[in-house]
Amino acid sequence: MNYDTLLEEAESTGITIKEKPLIANDGRIRGTNILIRQDMPVCQKACVLAEELGHYYTTTGDILDQSEISNKKQERTARLWAYNKMITVEKLLAAKEAGCQNGYEIAEYLEVTEEFLKEAISCYGAKYGKGFQKDQYIILFEPFNIYKLMD
Repeated sequence: MNYDTLLEEAESTGITIKEKPLIANDGRIRGTNILIRQDMPVCQKACVLAEELGHYYTTTGDILDQSEISNKKQERTARLWAYNKMITVEKLLAAKEAGCQNGYEIAEYLEVTEEFLKEAISCYGAKYGKGFQKDQYIILFEPFNIYKLMD
């Protein structure tokens, strides 16, 4: 899922996306309007837009005060939504099948930042534990690696 696809999906549901020279944040949402900082690489814009869409679909009210536990939970929920949108287990396996061998290559293949990928892997590790088997693959989260089992 890349930035253009996210833009199309958002606009088809009535969400307006505008790129602006934001200073304090990379992205902001208010109602059905999302602002994205314009001077970022396109893969970073995709990650920010995915998170802002996560806020649209999962959070309510003003959650800027992150000292509030309920706001932290809503922030995490929005990020999880973004990770699940941009980096699924199936997409990680597709990256492996495409020959990606490290985090940089996987991030590039998935059109996300390395930081976003690392955060997603960390969240998946918290969800699934050290790893699991899916089809003919072993996916480890700490340290991150994907192994294909012998046929």
